[in-house]
Amino acid sequence: MASTPVKNTMDRGSAALKSHCNGLDKMEIRQTRRGWLQELFGCDAKTEFKYFIGSDQIATSIEDTDCFCRMCCNPVHPFKMVVKELNTDAELVSVDRPLAWFQGPCKCCCHQSASFTSANESIGKIEEQFYCCVPRFLIYDGENKPMYKLHNPTCFGGMCVNCCAEGNPCGKGCCKVSFRVYDADQQHTDGDAPYLGVIMKKPKSLAVELFTDADAFEVTFPPEATAAQKGVLIGTSIFLNAIFFEEKGDDDDDL
Repeated sequence: MASTPVKNTMDRGSAALKSHCNGLDKMEIRQTRRGWLQELFGCDAKTEFKYFIGSDQIATSIEDTDCFCRMCCNPVHPFKMVVKELNTDAELVSVDRPLAWFQGPCKCCCHQSASFTSANESIGKIEEQFYCCVPRFLIYDGENKPMYKLHNPTCFGGMCVNCCAEGNPCGKGCCKVSFRVYDADQQHTDGDAPYLGVIMKKPKSLAVELFTDADAFEVTFPPEATAAQKGVLIGTSIFLNAIFFEEKGDDDDDL
C-alpha cells in the first residue's frame, strides 16, 4: 500500500489560514479586555484575542488551561489556543505552549518554546536560545528547519534593547515594544541590521493601562512569507504575549 505523501512545508495550513493570509502583509491582534473586578478577587481570566485585517475582525481565540495554572504559574503556565475563523469556527492555527522556566537577564538552559499546527499538520515552532541581556529566539518551519531569528532591536553591540528603535520613547515611540524578524541564515542581526518583518506591541490608552492588562500587537509579515509562515508568526505573537506581558500586566520588566 502506497504511503500518503507529506505536504511540502510551503503548502501546509488550513483552507481558512490560506484564505485570510495569502497576499496579506499585516494583521492586528487585540487581547480582550479583562474585567478588573474579576482580577481583584484573584480570578485570573483566560486570555482571549481578536484578529483584525484592517478594521474587519476575521478570527478569535481563547486559551485552554485551568484556573490553578493561570494563578500559580503565570507567565510560564502551559496552555493551548486555537485561532478560529469568526462565525465558522474553522481553524487558522493552533498554539501549544508547554510549562517552562521564567525569563531572566540571561539564560542558558530550560528554554521556553511553543509549537504551531494547522489542519493537523505541523507548520513550525519557536524556541528560546541562549542569551545575555536581550532575549533571542529561533523559529523553525514544519520540517524542523531554521526559518527566522527573532529578538528586540538592540544597541551597544547587541548587549542592550534599543528603547529608541521605534521612535523617541517620550513621543511616537512611547510604550512600543518590537520584536524584529530576521532570516535564519543572516549572521548580523544587531543594531541597524536589515530585517524582514516586525511583531509590535502597540501602546494602549490610559484607561486600558489602569484597569486591564489587555495588549495589542501589529504583525508585519515578511514580503515572501507563505500562509503557513504567517500562521507561525501569528502564533509567535501569542507566545510573546504569554512570556513577556502577562505576569505584571504591562510592566515590560523583562525587556
